[in-house]
Amino acid sequence: MTRTTIAILACLLAFGGAAVAQTAAPALKASVTVTSDVVRIGDLVENAGPVAGVPVFRAPDLGTTGAVATDRIVDAIRPHQLIGIDTRGLAEVIVTRASRAIPTQEISERVAQALAGQYGFGEARHIMINFDHDVRTLQVEPDVTGDLQVLALSYDLRTARFDVTFDLPASVELRRQSAHYAGTAIETVDAVAVEHPVEHGQVLKASDLTVLRRAKSEDEAITDIDTVVGMAARHQLRPGQPLHSPDLMKPEIVQRNDTVTIVYAAPGLTLTLRGQAQESGALGDTIGVLNAESKRVVQAKISAPDRVTVSAITTHVVENASERSE
Repeated sequence: MTRTTIAILACLLAFGGAAVAQTAAPALKASVTVTSDVVRIGDLVENAGPVAGVPVFRAPDLGTTGAVATDRIVDAIRPHQLIGIDTRGLAEVIVTRASRAIPTQEISERVAQALAGQYGFGEARHIMINFDHDVRTLQVEPDVTGDLQVLALSYDLRTARFDVTFDLPASVELRRQSAHYAGTAIETVDAVAVEHPVEHGQVLKASDLTVLRRAKSEDEAITDIDTVVGMAARHQLRPGQPLHSPDLMKPEIVQRNDTVTIVYAAPGLTLTLRGQAQESGALGDTIGVLNAESKRVVQAKISAPDRVTVSAITTHVVENASERSE
């Protein structure tokens, strides 16, 4: 076999393979995603050939999904002489319209950004937005970029009401939707609260706490978590309620009836005795302590867990224990 013959055979095989590829049978796709407002034959059918670009159905709304029955697809394609479609046993084809979603949170943030720095407002993150009605997610073309632009904005300081209209210049679809919003906007501050119920006397850890947003005009609440960690609940605390200073106290490190060490401190002399706490207290608190030897109650300052200190200068006998019992 000559080289010329071999080359001819190779060409024939190559052309034959291309012909097989070009004549591959058209077949339905189980699901498709489209980016335009129409569904074309090529979106629904693999190997659609010259008719691939022919529109046959209206696409679903942006960001939504629909189903087209196989019989409808075959009927719609038949006039375009695409025959022998392999339906692969599908009863329907799922069609999704691609989009860029602008969710409610993003819309709220854009309102806050529009108000920030004017009408007496500070930073956008401290502005709480409440819409008059439920706000649905905006759906725009998937290739549209950029932020919502303010077309009109007004705010009433007396009623705290805002009115705003947005636009997205590159989006044709947004012009078909309502991008007008109204509601109230108030400036907020951080407020520390507990994550779960806390009982009286419980010492608070960082994991017990959370930060809420509260109107700036409300009663001043604690805003710094670090100032709360290590404090104890003065009374029962409930979630969702901002903490105030009267809600907290230093943790009690000595409990009533605890056995404590009494330290008498005087220049050049330190004496330790056993005693019994007559009341509970936190570090630095002054409490009554019964001297186990003298049976007298003295006032002592809590200096450590189970330890109190009595200064020689301030030592004061409150009462005799026997007299007290009378």
